[in-house]
Amino acid sequence: MAHRTGATKLIKLRELMELVQIGGLKGRGIQALIVTSDDAHQSEYMREHDKRIRFISGFTGSFGTAIITQNKALLWTDGRYYVQALAEFDPPEEWTLMREGLLDTPTRAAWLLSNLPPKSTIGADSNLMSYTEWVVLHTSLSAAGHCLMPLEENLIDKVWGEEQPPPTTNTVLPQPLQFSGRSAGKKVEFCREAMVKNEVKALVITNLDEVAYILNLRGSDIPYNPVFFGYVIVTLDALHLFIDKNRLSEKAQAQLISEEANVVYHPYEDIHTFLKTVASSCGDDEKIWISNSSSYALHADCGKTKKHTNITPINVMKAVKNDVEMEGMKAAHVRDAVALVKYFAWLEDQIVNKKGTITEISGATQLEKFRQEQKNFVGLSFPTISSVGPHGAIIHYQPAPETDATITDKEIYLCDSGAQYQDGTTDVTRTLHFGTPTDFERECFTRVFKGQCRLSSAVFPLMLQGNYLDTLARENLWSVGLNYLHGTGHGVGSYLNVHEGPIGISWKPYPDDPGLQPGMFLSNEPGYYEDEKFGIRLENIELVVKADTPYNHKNRGFLTFETVTLVPIQTKLLDLSLLTDSEVQYLNNYHAKCLNTLRLFLQGPENAQALEWLERETRPISK
Repeated sequence: MAHRTGATKLIKLRELMELVQIGGLKGRGIQALIVTSDDAHQSEYMREHDKRIRFISGFTGSFGTAIITQNKALLWTDGRYYVQALAEFDPPEEWTLMREGLLDTPTRAAWLLSNLPPKSTIGADSNLMSYTEWVVLHTSLSAAGHCLMPLEENLIDKVWGEEQPPPTTNTVLPQPLQFSGRSAGKKVEFCREAMVKNEVKALVITNLDEVAYILNLRGSDIPYNPVFFGYVIVTLDALHLFIDKNRLSEKAQAQLISEEANVVYHPYEDIHTFLKTVASSCGDDEKIWISNSSSYALHADCGKTKKHTNITPINVMKAVKNDVEMEGMKAAHVRDAVALVKYFAWLEDQIVNKKGTITEISGATQLEKFRQEQKNFVGLSFPTISSVGPHGAIIHYQPAPETDATITDKEIYLCDSGAQYQDGTTDVTRTLHFGTPTDFERECFTRVFKGQCRLSSAVFPLMLQGNYLDTLARENLWSVGLNYLHGTGHGVGSYLNVHEGPIGISWKPYPDDPGLQPGMFLSNEPGYYEDEKFGIRLENIELVVKADTPYNHKNRGFLTFETVTLVPIQTKLLDLSLLTDSEVQYLNNYHAKCLNTLRLFLQGPENAQALEWLERETRPISK
């Protein structure tokens, strides 16, 4: 079949929208179609089969929602992707970028209310939209006389047809107790205790990282995310797993038995009929526990049965790492730092001594090779953001052959990368200049560092939500009229998703954030981006730990952060006149820790280049 342009795809889609039957009647169709960047499990990253936004619009980012009418095509996305979306739209003249997060950008509901004719019908695939998002839209639209209708068929899939990649069904492997630290049976037991406490008959688990976590299994159905497609329903006497049993390796099946998980297997597609059966068997006082982040379709399967819609107990258990997971995460970050030190030392030598031409892609490839040398390496945790000069201003830039730029000593180089190790997940960003930075670049870099230092040093009450800490990372940018349009921190999984809910640090509140507790890992990543010139970001992973304070008001308990990322921060880019004495001491202490920890792994002549770079980059600074 010949390649179809973006314009022909939209023509076909609009034809299908006109043919949708409303109440069994032909001829009226739907006036708007909502396309989300979700799959049926509301995942952040997509397998090829589920990249419907990319198929219809050309946009490849991980977050976006499209609304398509007969004469408009719009995409809402956040500040990470403004520049990228405009460059990728196909065709660009058909698509309008809606810059989510800016004051003058209407919400999706507001735009629909202002632009649709009276009594319009808006269609969406209810499997691909969370219950929360569906209800908010439905409430706004129905109040104005419109109808939000679940579609029986996904119209994007119909346009895609035989060209749509098949669903991935890769082998599911065990995550041994030496890395998980808690058996699957114990995790199920914990869930049942919470179920009894909340008087629920069944617990529905839909998020793929939660499914993998509770079962101590890992997969590879979505690139960079060690998860697999499946559902779990926990009852007080059974553990139901919805997946083709043959997908589990023999070791995975044996581990479930040895960890007393006692799984009952069902076909993946049976989740809807099974949930309807469970719901119909519930008594008047019995409830089903299903998170509001699950799909509207699954909530609809519950019918009129009472629901308990808090986040699942697995979500919090997963976020608060146990002792084994904490030690594994720390060890993984040490090995990851070794790989990054080798890479930056090699890269600087290649560029400064003009030993060869290194591009964004060849640099990222070399970094992956250094990571592959490390113990327990499985793969990358996301595509490496290797970006030079103007590309650094594209917050989630991914180098491609047509954009691949040479890394030189004339422009800032931003490298945001991470890896999946069987004992932990990493994510680290460093910004470097291999020549002479401008005064403005140094000021921006210094203010970003001051924000990272301020957040890392914060002391705050136990159970405080991360949202309240966001300003600490921004105040030194705000004070001179600068800002960044992304969150400051996200949770990190233990050999799971690199972006892990329900916690985070952002100007936007996380509605399910249970409050920060010891054992949680979050990123600390302020930045600044000058469009078409450069990007700056510094990212460390922080472990929440108890703080030693002279007082303890109301016995609340206080917390702080322990930085587990151990990669030097380039002092050449700092304007020392902007630093306080405490910030200088913070950086010197951090660099001493980097040096003392990593030098043990960089012995021998093969590591001489890396060790020399590490020693040079961690020299103490003074004002």
